[in-house]
Amino acid sequence: MERMTAKTLTVIGAPSSAGSYAAGQEQAPRVLREHGLLERLRARGIAVLDSGDGPLQVWTPDRAHPLAQNVGQVAESVLAVSEATKRALAQTDAVLVLGGNCLVTLGVMRALTEHDPAPGLLYADRHSDLNTPATTTDGALDWMGVAHLLGVEGATSELLDALGRSPLLAPSSLHLFGIDPDAATPGERRIRDGLGLTMTTADQLRDDPAAAARAAVSTLPDGPLAVHLDVDLLDFTDAPIAEDTGGRNTGPTLAEAMDALRVATHDPRFRALSVGELNPTRAAGDPAAIDRFADALAGLF
Repeated sequence: MERMTAKTLTVIGAPSSAGSYAAGQEQAPRVLREHGLLERLRARGIAVLDSGDGPLQVWTPDRAHPLAQNVGQVAESVLAVSEATKRALAQTDAVLVLGGNCLVTLGVMRALTEHDPAPGLLYADRHSDLNTPATTTDGALDWMGVAHLLGVEGATSELLDALGRSPLLAPSSLHLFGIDPDAATPGERRIRDGLGLTMTTADQLRDDPAAAARAAVSTLPDGPLAVHLDVDLLDFTDAPIAEDTGGRNTGPTLAEAMDALRVATHDPRFRALSVGELNPTRAAGDPAAIDRFADALAGLF
């Protein structure tokens, strides 16, 4: 297939940690801008349209909905991302959505399915995010997003309503990329295996990043392609920027992950990249990690 390079790009901020374990990720869009992300993109010859930020949402304990905390705010953020992404798809070659957490993907995919009913999603994450309030008791919606995209049993009605239709994606429209198969709840494993989801493990990604990505995107439909990056995919020792600090000395380095994702963002089907779970406070001991990530992110376009 012909190599695609975005010449025009809309950047959308989604500063929400409402569906997270705790506050922090809502700072990421601001911090990435402060570290020159947009200037780095423009230096690559890309015409960048900054669409600004959606609603600022900071996680607070939701004792009224302990198993799906702050679900109303999450639905609001999903709809805001969807509307901003729809406008962007009509204006520019590609869209970059800066979370926030992984739930930004829901808004991106609602917009993309309204643009074309058969999109594909390359979901680059250490986790499969297939939980529901019935499979885990922590109430953090940010590892339940894929379950809602697929409309699995136990998904919350509020988030399903925000997606407009259910299921929003067919299992064949999704590829789980870079996951740790052991970092899953029993409920996630049942859902993953029951739906026959395709996946690439973190070890397979590391063995040959570009080849792994080519194989992964080949499993997806011919429609527009979205890529989601949860930065907890990365080896936390190499890039200490993720909310989840559990990935120490495991997973791909930043360079390896970018070598893989660059294959997807230069695929002719590519239209949208979303980034989630970056918590800037994690980099306090290695401030240059944010600059390295901003530079690597710009290098995907």
